[in-house]
Amino acid sequence: MARAFATAQISFGLVSIPVRLFTATEAKEKLSFNMLHKECGSRIQQQLYCPKDEQTIERTDTIKGYEFSRGQYVTFTEEELKTLEEKATQTIDISEFLPRETIDPIYFAKANYIAPDKGGARAYTLLAKALEQTGRWALAKYAARGKQYLVILRPLGKGLVMQQLFYPNEIRSMDELDLGDAVIKDNELKMAVQLAEMGAADEFHPENYRDEVADRIRVQIQKKIDGEQITAGDVEQPRAQVIDLMEALKASLESPKPRAVKSPTRLSIKGEQRRKPAKASTLKAVPARSRTR
Repeated sequence: MARAFATAQISFGLVSIPVRLFTATEAKEKLSFNMLHKECGSRIQQQLYCPKDEQTIERTDTIKGYEFSRGQYVTFTEEELKTLEEKATQTIDISEFLPRETIDPIYFAKANYIAPDKGGARAYTLLAKALEQTGRWALAKYAARGKQYLVILRPLGKGLVMQQLFYPNEIRSMDELDLGDAVIKDNELKMAVQLAEMGAADEFHPENYRDEVADRIRVQIQKKIDGEQITAGDVEQPRAQVIDLMEALKASLESPKPRAVKSPTRLSIKGEQRRKPAKASTLKAVPARSRTR
């Protein structure tokens, strides 16, 4: 059963809804490799090193600093840093309700599920249905862990998702890019639209897609665990560059429509959580400003 990592209150007007927050993604699905000592296979430890004094130091001998000029820092004690932190109110304070199409997905950061806490089910359901019926998302502020987050509450199925947003200064402007000034012919646009319509779908089915690279890596890892050697797969030959845009569009329209990818069963590594393997055989975006780390 899922465990809530925090409790909070959704507040708008005179309405207050007690809720619980849950992570919406699975970190355990990510593949990661540890650094080992090549000679004995033991996992190495990273140490803190001072290049000026040429010695290893303990974490208790460190202090945090902000680089205000190249090589120049202003330092802060832990007590001073705590005074800079935002006070955690655990309140999701809704400021306005916006049409969902006005918030570009480029602002989307981390997502969390929201579920009603004791006594909040009726008001929670009412808010979710109101957002669904109006086609609006609730823009709110949420203070936790010493920071203030800009979030939206949006309906998903029968529930609500709290989507953390990037602030405008965290989004780079597309004005930095050279997008060219190509002129598109009417017949080219017409064929491109036809090609898009050929691959059109009315619903998004994420279950039809998987990270094929991660699945392939899991298979190779299992081979190593079983004592087998892994070999390089066939390298796809580079395709010749198509210069004629019209010919490329025509060829695409004449090719059969690709079938939807069937959802494969999850590939797992034997005993990956039960035992340790034996030693291997062998809104408009604005320019970003610098941020305090």
